[in-house]
Amino acid sequence: MSTDRKTPLPDARRNPRFGGIATFGRWPRIEDLGSRADWGVLGVPFDGGVTYRPGARFGPRSIREQSQYLKNYSIEHGIDVPGLLALADAGDAPVLPYSVKQTLDGVIEHARSVDADRLLMLGGDHSIVYAGMTAAWERAGKPAGGLACVHFDSHMDTLDTVWGEKWNHATPFRRLIEAGVLDPKRTISVGIKGPLNTADDLDYAREQGIRLITYTDWKRSGDDALRSFIAELGDAPAYLSFDIDCVDPVFAPGTGTPSVGGFSSAEVLDLLRSLVGINLVGADIVEVLPDRDVAGNTALLAAHVAFEILALDAVRRDAAPG
Repeated sequence: MSTDRKTPLPDARRNPRFGGIATFGRWPRIEDLGSRADWGVLGVPFDGGVTYRPGARFGPRSIREQSQYLKNYSIEHGIDVPGLLALADAGDAPVLPYSVKQTLDGVIEHARSVDADRLLMLGGDHSIVYAGMTAAWERAGKPAGGLACVHFDSHMDTLDTVWGEKWNHATPFRRLIEAGVLDPKRTISVGIKGPLNTADDLDYAREQGIRLITYTDWKRSGDDALRSFIAELGDAPAYLSFDIDCVDPVFAPGTGTPSVGGFSSAEVLDLLRSLVGINLVGADIVEVLPDRDVAGNTALLAAHVAFEILALDAVRRDAAPG
């Protein structure tokens, strides 16, 4: 394993974690990195697409605050993540709080100017996946057929409209399929659970070929289906979208559409580690709502989910020949 540090970091044993500007992970601002970043962390403080509780617009700020206690070395993977990756905080994208579609188009445009090979977006509500995945698809060279995707969520987010609107946090994956950005036949949704409004809420996803692993499926069969899916993808460019509400609200209460009976914090971190080998070209973490997160547990988990996502890319690079 390489011992050269690609991300300059303050020494936490000399410079306390509770001091200084709260960039994600205490990583440098992207303008201060001195080179192009492998990953830029971009906040999208927008929740104009929610269908229940608002407040996820404050998610990026809360996740950054809780990320101050992130450390560098992954015991499970045996790697120093910022030692292998050039990581930077890319600030926040501009938003227009009264318009979902205009905001998403603006985030895509802003993302083109961010000096990073890949982006990890912090939401914000799940409508922002449209911008995150489109930006990743563009950076990957707009592969025909769209990107593969691993989607952690309690909800499929493949509805057509809510309240007559096509652009909200319950519809983005349908819009991505329609745009040719997402390949539904190479998409898996993990952790789906809870009662539905109607039985046909899952019809579109199944008709398009999206694979579902409900939380109950996973409890019965474990990680085998997910590991088989990752093996099938091989080197295909893939996007990872993580809605924090896939985690049981006992562990992650700070979210706007809580769904009981889901993953524990430990279970979801283990699931992310099982994705080793995936060729990630972008990712997002969404739906953290600080007002419902009194102890900061949800934002702290979100920061660690981000670390695990980036560790997957670090592992892949560390295993690459040469």
